[in-house]
Amino acid sequence: MLLFSTILEIDKKLTKDDFINLVIEWNQKGHPESVISGIEWNGERNVRYEDENKCLEIQEYRNKNIIAVRFEKRESDGAVWDTDYIMNFSEMKMAVRLDRSYIEEALNVDTKFFTPFFISMLIDRGYILKDGNLEVRRTPLVIDEENLDLIVNVINGTARYKLPVVIITKTFYDEDPVDANKLAKELKGVAHVLVQKTNCTNRKLKELCNGNNEYYGAIGIYHPNPAIGHRRYLYRMSEGIDRILSDKVTRTVMQYSNSQMVGSLYTWFGVNNAILQDRLACKREENVEAEAERRKALYELLTLKSDLDQTKESIRQQALKEAKAEADRILDGFEGDMQKKDSEIERLTSELQKKEYEISWLRAKLDSMTDIPVLIAGDEDDFYPGEVKDFVLSAVKKELSATETRTRRYDVLADILNANSYEAIGEQRAEEAKRLLSNYSGMTPKLKKGLEDIGFIFDQSDHQKVKYYGDDRYTIIYASTPSDKGHGGKNNARTTMKKAF
Repeated sequence: MLLFSTILEIDKKLTKDDFINLVIEWNQKGHPESVISGIEWNGERNVRYEDENKCLEIQEYRNKNIIAVRFEKRESDGAVWDTDYIMNFSEMKMAVRLDRSYIEEALNVDTKFFTPFFISMLIDRGYILKDGNLEVRRTPLVIDEENLDLIVNVINGTARYKLPVVIITKTFYDEDPVDANKLAKELKGVAHVLVQKTNCTNRKLKELCNGNNEYYGAIGIYHPNPAIGHRRYLYRMSEGIDRILSDKVTRTVMQYSNSQMVGSLYTWFGVNNAILQDRLACKREENVEAEAERRKALYELLTLKSDLDQTKESIRQQALKEAKAEADRILDGFEGDMQKKDSEIERLTSELQKKEYEISWLRAKLDSMTDIPVLIAGDEDDFYPGEVKDFVLSAVKKELSATETRTRRYDVLADILNANSYEAIGEQRAEEAKRLLSNYSGMTPKLKKGLEDIGFIFDQSDHQKVKYYGDDRYTIIYASTPSDKGHGGKNNARTTMKKAF
């Protein structure tokens, strides 16, 4: 499974030796669990270092002026992590890819990962070229009055970059809606992160962008491809909104980056396959020459045999022996080379089988779904796992109960309900809230604890005011001493049902 992919334009000052030394430094100074002990590079450009469950391999493809590097790490639970750096010195471009291979024991491994630190090293050493007039950074670029045109040109479409541009605006209270530094670090090498210094520039931005700008905490993602357009994520004052927005932005940018087509010579398998094909082609030429030499030797042998008489039998025998030895040497050399190639092909075939296993597993997952999703998720996020899906299926169930059987509408709704295993989580939570509030006579500690367990957060200054999962849109105020206990509880329950369920 491809988790991270990007192609960076590299400054010509990076040499082949610099590249290899940087890769080795990355391994030696990186995470302790990834360090391969005892690496001493002696200038070789085709070398492999191994240490228990990890290895670092370097391959040079001279014909295309490419050096490919793969670091592979096998976890104890079966997950195999591959980090590839493919440097094309003819085009001065580098592909950085992070991949997690699937084997049977690793199907349920968490896919959480961190952007390769190697990109930070490239940035710090000044090896990555600018993307237009924007530097590739691992910190956000602050936008104020002086460089406001950077945002304006992106929004108006008059500036084009090879990497997506993420624009973070200040909230109404002039705060960042997310941790901009952390987000920029996560997106280094795959996106530019621009953060508004103050919301005082909102009015000017609105004028210069004809009202198309993000504002008051909204985050915009502008893709290089105009056909894709841009995504906008709105800010709402609710608990955990910073994490939700960060995850949305990271996921959207990574999906775009990973979906970009790359040439085969910017992948580890592509480079190795090209090297193998070139070697096979070269070996075929050598085999043709060897066969010609063998035939020539055999012809000379026969000629010599016919010319020699019985008095020169010893000389004939010696010549015959030498000719046979030469022919055997040529044929044995050819067989040895073929065995090496067969071994290489077997290794690559094994790698291909791993990839085919992953593809078949993913295909099986996809086959369990329809070709096109029935619905596309909007901007509302789950307050608890499966909440949005539960709401939709609840509506389907309600509509189904009012639909005549043996009709197309009934069959389609029933099919959707059956295919998505409706769990009625919302109904269960609603019933629990109704039970808690049925005999309401004031906000007791037990009632407060019960409401908190199903997602209600109490105002610190007023314990009668609650917000469903901390969202201001779903605020409920309970009476401190209701005059009618019976009706008061029912009214509270009815209000709660409308707001939350």
